[in-house]
Amino acid sequence: MHAKRLLYLIAGFTSLGLGIIGVIVPVLPTTPFIILAALCFSRSSERWHKWLLNNPKFGPALRDWELHGVIRLRAKVLSTVLIAISFTSMWIFAKVATVLKLTVVGIGFLVMIFIWTRPSAPKKSELSTKTH
Repeated sequence: MHAKRLLYLIAGFTSLGLGIIGVIVPVLPTTPFIILAALCFSRSSERWHKWLLNNPKFGPALRDWELHGVIRLRAKVLSTVLIAISFTSMWIFAKVATVLKLTVVGIGFLVMIFIWTRPSAPKKSELSTKTH
C-alpha cells in the first residue's frame, strides 16, 4: 500500500471515529467528520467508501453531498439547533477565556453560514444526469 493511500485510510478511520463520537458528545460535530471520512475513503478504500455511502444512517446525506452538493433542510435545521445548544452550553458552563468562547461561537456562525448557503435539494437538471 502506498504511503499516501495509507495516510488517507488512517485519516478516514480517525474521522469516522470522531464522527461516531460526535453522535454522543454534543460539542463534537458529526457531519463534517463523516464527510471528511468519505473523502478520505474515496481516495484510499473503495470498500470503506461504499460502506459509508450505503450506511443507513450516514449514506443518504453523503450521497446528497457527493452527487449534488446538497444539505437537506431537515439536516440544516437539526445542525443549527444542535450548534446553538452546544455553543450556548459552552458559553455558560465552560471556564475558559472570553476570547476563546468568542472564537468558538464565531466558528459556529461560519459553519451555520456555510450550511445555510448550500442548496436544500438537487436541481431538477441534476436529478436526471447523476445517479448513485
